Formats: sequence, C-alpha cells, structure tokens
Amino acid sequence: MPFYENVFIARQDVSAAQVEALADTFANLVGEHGGKVTKREYWGLRNLAYRIKKNRKGHYVLFNLDAPPAAVHELERTMRINEDVLRYLTVRVEALEEGPSAMMQARSRGEERERERNRRFDRESREGAPAEAEGGEA
Repeated sequence: MPFYENVFIARQDVSAAQVEALADTFANLVGEHGGKVTKREYWGLRNLAYRIKKNRKGHYVLFNLDAPPAAVHELERTMRINEDVLRYLTVRVEALEEGPSAMMQARSRGEERERERNRRFDRESREGAPAEAEGGEA
C-alpha cells in the first residue's frame, strides 16, 4: 500500500481532549477502510499565518498513513465535512519517517534551550549577580 502524511488543523476553541477524540475517529475511519495509522503526533495549539474562519490559532495533528487511496479519499471527505477541521493536507510519500517529525524535534530543542536558560539563571541567582553585572571595571 502507498504511504501518506496527513496534517489537519482543528479550531482553537476545541479542547485538546476533543482534538484527540477527533483524531481517534479519523484513525478508526482509516482502519475501517483497510489502512492503518503508523504514527500520530499532536503538535499543539499554534498560531496560524492568517485568519481562517475567524480563528487565529489551531490545533495541529500529524498522521503517517499506510493506507489504500480509497481510505485516504474517505478520510479527506470526512475532514471536509467536519466543522471542527479548518484545513487539512495529505501528501503521498515514498517512505514513512521513523521517530519524531521535524516539528517535534524543533519543540524538544526549544525545550532543551529553555531548560538550559533556567539552569543558568538559577545558578547565577544562587551565586549572586554575574561579574559583568556588578558594575566594576576589571
């Protein structure tokens, strides 16, 4: 079967639990039509580049699909009908990526930088102000 990547954006006023339930519904739909979702990632509530149906933010979800074209067609039809889905995009790929997507890798790198900044701040606050900030000339 061919491989696909699908990303959909759900409305901002839907809760994260409702987005997960929506994603479960879509995954079950693909399964009923002979395919399977090999990976599912929730990217979180993110800003949109422009307003879509009066929404400035949206919940992003990624699916990696191993499914026949009929299953993908039905998935897209269902997403088109659903009022909670603002946009969706499905792309056929040669192979599915293993491990976290580029979006999740960027998020984890950003979290690592934030943790390092917090550690540095905590260390400086315990030791007192850094030498540059004390205001003397060396």
